[in-house]
Amino acid sequence: MRQELHAEWTKLRTLAGTRRLLFVIIMLTVALSAVASAAVTCPTAGCDHDAAKLSLTGIQLGQAVVAMLAVLAISGEYSTGTIRTTLTAMPRRTTVLAAKAVILAGLTLAAGTVAVLASVLAGRLILPGNGFTPAHGHPLLSLADGPTLRAAAGSVLYLALIALLSLGVATAVRDSAVSIGLVLALLYFLPTVIYMISDPDWQRLLWQISPTNAGLAIQTTTHLSSLPLSPWAGLGVLAAWATAALLGGGLLLRLRDA
Repeated sequence: MRQELHAEWTKLRTLAGTRRLLFVIIMLTVALSAVASAAVTCPTAGCDHDAAKLSLTGIQLGQAVVAMLAVLAISGEYSTGTIRTTLTAMPRRTTVLAAKAVILAGLTLAAGTVAVLASVLAGRLILPGNGFTPAHGHPLLSLADGPTLRAAAGSVLYLALIALLSLGVATAVRDSAVSIGLVLALLYFLPTVIYMISDPDWQRLLWQISPTNAGLAIQTTTHLSSLPLSPWAGLGVLAAWATAALLGGGLLLRLRDA
């Protein structure tokens, strides 16, 4: 495994665009989070906003870039044909995929941590000026607060799981454009479809199995009883999606010719 990890680290580190995409993940996440924090006001006591979730809004945009990075980590090798060289040098295919997953998850966790910490800091600085004050029932955002810490840490894990889900899909599909399209449909189109369904039971079920809706429940710090799933259970749904995608991609990687 050490050889595979070193090889995948070298490839991903030297891949054109990796550093740029990691930078974009951070910048887009923080920028959208800051804009969302600046756009919402809390003029009266008891205003019904989740300050922690609001300050982490940018995760919903940053996840798209994470998906692109993950897809390019393997589909780029298929498009250039270097996947044959990789599998010739390292014939244990599932170990190669596991090494890619470890390196990709590590980079995503690092970028996600920076993005989330900066987003929380932006919320802490911006929200009080919009009425999110202790007098209105909103203490300053702090990672010392258990629910806020869970929302922040969970958001970092959410991005890592999105990366693994995207890697699994790209391994199975091989084509960059199709893989990105499928992942973005899961992340953005499926949540939209849920709100088009009038039946509350079906709506609740689709919410519970949606990787985006269920996964982002980890950010919720207020009105937890109204959620179809608890925050950690929701993140578990996303983890199940990522696991299934990686298992499926790994199986196809073993069975098909490079």
